[in-house]
Amino acid sequence: MTDFLGLMQQASQLQTKMQELQAQLDQIEVEGAAGGGMVSVRLTAKGELKGIKLDESLLKPSEKEILEDLLVAAHADARRKAEAVMQEKMKGLTGGLPLPPGMKLF
Repeated sequence: MTDFLGLMQQASQLQTKMQELQAQLDQIEVEGAAGGGMVSVRLTAKGELKGIKLDESLLKPSEKEILEDLLVAAHADARRKAEAVMQEKMKGLTGGLPLPPGMKLF
């Protein structure tokens, strides 16, 4: 019974820490780049798009498809970085809890 009560207390603490982490992830920003830095995308760690920077040489009509591809690539780069930040934060948060492998909390 004490194991169950201890687990419930840990779950309550985890919920509070998760709420704090959610607020932190809104403030953390990562930047992804493509095309040797010609395109960069800024996201929050939660994946919200905050900004895009484009090299002026890509603003020609003939470069439209290249620009589109670079935007997708830069976003994917930023998304990977955001997920890495989130995983690192989660590792610190759930370090003491016995969670099943692969369980995602959000």
